[in-house]
Amino acid sequence: MSIRKFLVPSLIAVPALAAAVYAIASGSSGSAGPVGGKETPAVVQALAREGLQDLQPFDTGTELRGFAGTAGQQPIALYVLRDGTAIVGTRIDANGKPLDMERISNLVTQPMSEAVWSKLAASAWVQDGNADAPRVVYTFSDPNCPYCNRFWASARPWVDAGKVQLRHVMVGVIKADSPTKAAAILGAADRTAALLHNERQFGSGGIAPAPSVSPEIALTLEAHRQLMAELEFRGTPGIVYRDDTGAIQRVNGMPRPDALAAVLGPR
Repeated sequence: MSIRKFLVPSLIAVPALAAAVYAIASGSSGSAGPVGGKETPAVVQALAREGLQDLQPFDTGTELRGFAGTAGQQPIALYVLRDGTAIVGTRIDANGKPLDMERISNLVTQPMSEAVWSKLAASAWVQDGNADAPRVVYTFSDPNCPYCNRFWASARPWVDAGKVQLRHVMVGVIKADSPTKAAAILGAADRTAALLHNERQFGSGGIAPAPSVSPEIALTLEAHRQLMAELEFRGTPGIVYRDDTGAIQRVNGMPRPDALAAVLGPR
């Protein structure tokens, strides 16, 4: 059985409590965090078996037992009631203000974000910009993706000024020759030059496909595809960056013009 994500209304911390839980399929799987032992409620153990990850208990200051966890890339809060059932959602106080957000962030959101950043850093990314640029932005890029090319072009003022380094995590998912074009970039003696050639000549076909994809590059492309799916990107570009607070943010597709500054920082 696969884990399910929960889309839920907020939980009101007042005597008359009404809540409904709606579930949508997630497809996330994996081992759970440290939730074993006699004190772990059965409902929490059941969700852990379904794939809810990184489960950590926290004190709610009430009779509710709180647990923070992740479903895919989504942090969630789970509140176990006295009868052993549970509600998933955001607990808010009588004034409508969310509770427990800092606890959940400390327990799962920040560690999850750092794990994502580490996985991206370990990928076979292609450098685009100054190695000492103060801001790093990862982007899943397909050599045939017009929106990737638009993002590349839109980022030039930041990259050329030395403010941003783009790190292209190459995938080959759009067209039949996308894998061989990605292989031409990843297998080049100067991968940055090959990437820039593809982007600058995109309108006339871009880089020439490699004659074949080596087993090593095929494994790299598959690892990148799996990482892209793990981060729940539906297509390219899939952009990951740190905001001004250091928190990791994701953008599916080409950012809107008014959102570029959030991704790339001050111009």
